[in-house]
Amino acid sequence: MSETTHTLTIPSSTRYLHDVRRFVAEHALDAGFAQPTVNAIKIAVDEACTNIIKHAYDGDTSQEVEVQITITEGHLQVCLRDEGEPFDPSTYQEPDLTRLTERRRPGGLGVHLMRRCMDEVHYRTDQGFNEVCLTKHRNRDSVV
Repeated sequence: MSETTHTLTIPSSTRYLHDVRRFVAEHALDAGFAQPTVNAIKIAVDEACTNIIKHAYDGDTSQEVEVQITITEGHLQVCLRDEGEPFDPSTYQEPDLTRLTERRRPGGLGVHLMRRCMDEVHYRTDQGFNEVCLTKHRNRDSVV
């Protein structure tokens, strides 16, 4: 299999997250990933997009989020690119899940879920652009 790349750009609004999930699912399934793995990838990408929209852009719907999927023989990678406030992963602390459930308010699990659902999560900021890349490696559990 040669490398293939697919790109989708959406306005920075949560109302377009269903388009992103559909885009990711279509390409992950076409690449031969099993449905449970596709579901995990969709969760991670949804969380990453939501974080960009809510935190990097602070809800500014006039901005855009670029979603790029690269599929190779060894993995599927989804990179999300924005021009909002950068996220500093060195300041991230794993959430106290007990405390979060007692609080009974949504939020606070995005990065945790991304890391649990994907094999690799990398952040990068360069020349005003932020990028988070989520990678799922092929293995016997992740493909049909």
